[in-house]
Amino acid sequence: MNQRSRLSLLVTQTLVLSLMLALFGRLFFLQVASGLKYQNAAISIQSRDIVNPAIRGAITDSSGLPLAMDRPGMQITVNRSATDALPDKGIEVFARLAKLLALTPDAVYTKTRLCGELPLGQRTGCWNGTRQQPIPITKLATEAQALKVLENPTLFSGVDAAPVPIRSYPALAGENAAHVLGYTGVVTETDLANPNNHYYRNEIVGKSGLEFVYDNYLRGTPGVKTLIVDRKEAITSVSQNTNPTPGNNLVTNIDARLQSATEAALAHSVLASRAQGYHADSGAAIVMDVKNGAILAMASYPTYDPNMWQKGLTPQQAKDLFSESTGVPALSRAIQGEYAPASTFKSISIVAAAAAGYNMNSLYDCPAELKVGNQIFKNFETKSQGHINMTEAIAVSCDTIWYQIAFDQWLKDGGLNPHSHVNDYFFTAARGFGLGKKTGIDLPGELSGRLPDRQWKQNYYDANKAFFCDYTKRAKPSDLTPYLIAIAHENCLDGNKLRAGDAVNFAIGQGDTLVTPLQLTDMYAAIANGGTLWEPQIAKAVITPAGKVIKSFAPVSNGRIPATSADISFLHNALRAVATRGTAAPVFANFPVDVAGKTGTGQVLGRNANGSAKDDTSWFASFAPSSSPRYAVVMMVSQGGFGAVASGTGVRDIYSALFGVVGNKVDPTKAIFPISGPRTKLPKVDPKYAKLSAQAVNK
Repeated sequence: MNQRSRLSLLVTQTLVLSLMLALFGRLFFLQVASGLKYQNAAISIQSRDIVNPAIRGAITDSSGLPLAMDRPGMQITVNRSATDALPDKGIEVFARLAKLLALTPDAVYTKTRLCGELPLGQRTGCWNGTRQQPIPITKLATEAQALKVLENPTLFSGVDAAPVPIRSYPALAGENAAHVLGYTGVVTETDLANPNNHYYRNEIVGKSGLEFVYDNYLRGTPGVKTLIVDRKEAITSVSQNTNPTPGNNLVTNIDARLQSATEAALAHSVLASRAQGYHADSGAAIVMDVKNGAILAMASYPTYDPNMWQKGLTPQQAKDLFSESTGVPALSRAIQGEYAPASTFKSISIVAAAAAGYNMNSLYDCPAELKVGNQIFKNFETKSQGHINMTEAIAVSCDTIWYQIAFDQWLKDGGLNPHSHVNDYFFTAARGFGLGKKTGIDLPGELSGRLPDRQWKQNYYDANKAFFCDYTKRAKPSDLTPYLIAIAHENCLDGNKLRAGDAVNFAIGQGDTLVTPLQLTDMYAAIANGGTLWEPQIAKAVITPAGKVIKSFAPVSNGRIPATSADISFLHNALRAVATRGTAAPVFANFPVDVAGKTGTGQVLGRNANGSAKDDTSWFASFAPSSSPRYAVVMMVSQGGFGAVASGTGVRDIYSALFGVVGNKVDPTKAIFPISGPRTKLPKVDPKYAKLSAQAVNK
């Protein structure tokens, strides 16, 4: 054999040896190193989990009254293994069941199908569990319907009825609180795909509100029976069988009676505004403890029945929740509604003016209108108030004083050609009050409002320059008016510049400025308590079913507002003057609780669906008692008209319930809280609520 042949043989032997080593290495990896992993995977293919949901913990108010709890329901289920064995695969049984439950046969059929058995576009209502677990058709069956099923096993082959816990929002004090509590539902494929979730199929989890945020505490641990099946889905053995562990109870700072009174006051204000000819399409009201940021009540209008999710939404109900024609009830106006704060913003302007060196005791001119450049800015109702000090300016809500101050400061900062280091007193003060930032409340979906400062102007310009510069081609034909075309042309040229009009509008809470009702409540609570911005908190503590406290929620500070003690003292006096001799005096005349607050009437551009011009946003932001503040109360009525009339009246009604005002006197026996303030001690959650839930699984 020559040298070349030996070399070829050596290369071939080396290649074969390398391949054999790689093969043995792969076999070692699969059978030894990763053996347990693939063994578990093989078992999972052969296993089916039957989930027995845990009793979900109650959500209570600060006195222990349940706002949400599990209660016994009656569930009717279908066993697919049994119906599939029938000659017609259960079609006749499904038809009888549909008639009994007032459903359509198609609806029952869909509910009994595994999601993978249906086309992608037809999976609404399908079953995401396993074939071995009884599939629920309804959890709200009547006793008569359940007996009909149980007494006629031949007619309802594979159908069963049994007690089961269902989520309930009992409204024992007449409260609704739908946007605060949220709702629960069955896990979805998206939930299961999230690696941070450790859910079982068919498990009930929180979907929104407190139910979502504190789901890990409330949900408990479900019981799981794992069945091993063969390739024909026949059960061969049981690998595990665990009992469910009940969830923990969540105690909140909400008081059910105050929540009910706040909702009633808000609804009355909205309806009263409509009776006066305003559109009044929605609103929000909030009560906060100024000493720690605890949310004592939070209402949004319109609302919905939170129990509707447990009953199952009809297509029309699902549409109505998000329809503008019904007011979008699903939207929480308290934390997701953004509106121009109007004159309630002037408390921030006071702090800005003081920082700029303005004397609060000096006299300032409040003319009927002020010309800035070639534009006329008018006072409210185009009324002159003469020479007045700042206290009176807040009381009567003068606009033109702020137009002048804001314009002067804009000029000092360089006008259209700003200095490299501008003071921006108004933007700085607003930022210090938390405008443009989320408050951090323990609810999902909170919006941040809008602080339209120089950076926002630049960002907005960058995003919309192409539209402005090509406006006549991109805008709707109805928007091609000479005025709007001129505005677009101006924005195309220098829409990134902070103009004089932007500055003067900002000083009175108009223009592009937006706040949520919760943000404004937090701001006025900070003024009331001496300067601390609290992180609003609804949860108070988590308690086990046995009564052990496993987590308490301490107050969290979001910093301090940029106001001196002199600024805060001035604001206390000026805001009190609003209710005694200013714009809110007619509402609070002879009211026995000393309220301090500010009205706001926000102008809104645009038109309603019927073509009419939009009405003003009504605001009243307040705290009381003004001599020793404890509560901040804010109400907003969208398109509600004048601030004092709509929202001011609603806030007065809330204070009446809070302090026990009857006529023109305070009756301490009718007050919601004692004179010392809201409850600090944790309640003992009544065990009967847990027992009531347990009946559903132990009966």
